[in-house]
Amino acid sequence: MTDGPRRAEPARPRRRRVIVSVAAGAVGCLAAGLAATLAPASPGTERAPAPRPVSAAGFDRRAAGTVLANRARAVRERDRTAFLATVATAPAAFQREQETLFDNLLRLPLQDWRERLADAPAESGPGAVTVRIDLRYRLRGHDPGPVARTRYLAFAPRDGGWVIRGPGRPGPGAAPAQAEIWDDRPVRVVRGRSSLVIGDAAGLEEIARRLDAALPAVSRVVGDGWPRRAVALAPADPERAAALVGGGRDLASIAALAVAAGDAGDRIVISPAAFPRLNGLGRSVVLTHELTHVATGGARDGRTPLWLIEGLADYVGYRDAKVAVRDAAGELRREVAAGRLPDALPGPAAFDGGSGRLSQAYQEAWLACRMIAQRYGEATLVRLYRAAGRASEDAALRAVLGVDRARLTALWRDYLRRELR
Repeated sequence: MTDGPRRAEPARPRRRRVIVSVAAGAVGCLAAGLAATLAPASPGTERAPAPRPVSAAGFDRRAAGTVLANRARAVRERDRTAFLATVATAPAAFQREQETLFDNLLRLPLQDWRERLADAPAESGPGAVTVRIDLRYRLRGHDPGPVARTRYLAFAPRDGGWVIRGPGRPGPGAAPAQAEIWDDRPVRVVRGRSSLVIGDAAGLEEIARRLDAALPAVSRVVGDGWPRRAVALAPADPERAAALVGGGRDLASIAALAVAAGDAGDRIVISPAAFPRLNGLGRSVVLTHELTHVATGGARDGRTPLWLIEGLADYVGYRDAKVAVRDAAGELRREVAAGRLPDALPGPAAFDGGSGRLSQAYQEAWLACRMIAQRYGEATLVRLYRAAGRASEDAALRAVLGVDRARLTALWRDYLRRELR
């Protein structure tokens, strides 16, 4: 978002795009080198023989497990030499990445960090076998449970044992490896009163400050029954941001989104492409919106309607923002003023990234929740949210509001006429 009171566009997977002014240009990419054929070897020279395949049948899980246990102990004891000894025979580039990883781990408030061999079988490969690793860690004071990550390492036989030879590549159909922001590039760690911001982008202190300010605003609406902590990841590189989110998401027009981290709750990933373009109001609204998802668990029950999930997050995000409804819902206002009033509350497809009315869908959801809060009270809006995760949408509406979906839709359409015309 550029300057002015226009509405910031909070975002998560299935989230709207942020309305920003972007100059798009064509980028040319030359890949001729990849397609070029190799020149024949000069007379008298010999090519190095290709690595011989290593059979997974001979892989010694106990020996590899000992190597992984040594790594975990080195992290706990903050022993850099012992940690790097576990990759001493790996290529130099991988050793440098591991040096960076260890230095980053020292900066984190780690409560636990361990790597273990997964039950998945090892896969044969040239010079090494690839094994799946279950990584588990916790950030002290922020993670109520362990964060689980899938990794792959390549092990090779050496001197009667097995050593790490580098990162492994999963085979077809295997679970993908999951990235962390601190894997292979230096990061800073900023601790707020209730927030932890990790990254290599600029403005980490501002993000921590705004998250700390948003926390009481979220709790005033949804209550204190959540850890009241937030972890935000702020990469400088858009590709790293996309890797943290996973799923091949294009984050070019997304400011931030909450990503599930298992038993540890959610991580808020800050998009380096769009977040810096928001003004101060937009940044506060976006972070409050995402923090609401963290506080409510993002309604992962698969039953709560998306208009209620996103509408509640926007309601909390805009609750204390001094911005007029007509400005915050500018796209929807123009449609209503032209006589195009929506017939129904937005369904799941309306929140898809390819929707042509993505902004309007979020504005419709926000105003539906705003109407419910004004007509029935904030506490009732939150009760409806909770009830919708335990029963059908219509059953929740009847039990909490005493109306069915048709009646709620009629009330909402009247509300849009009053607020936006």
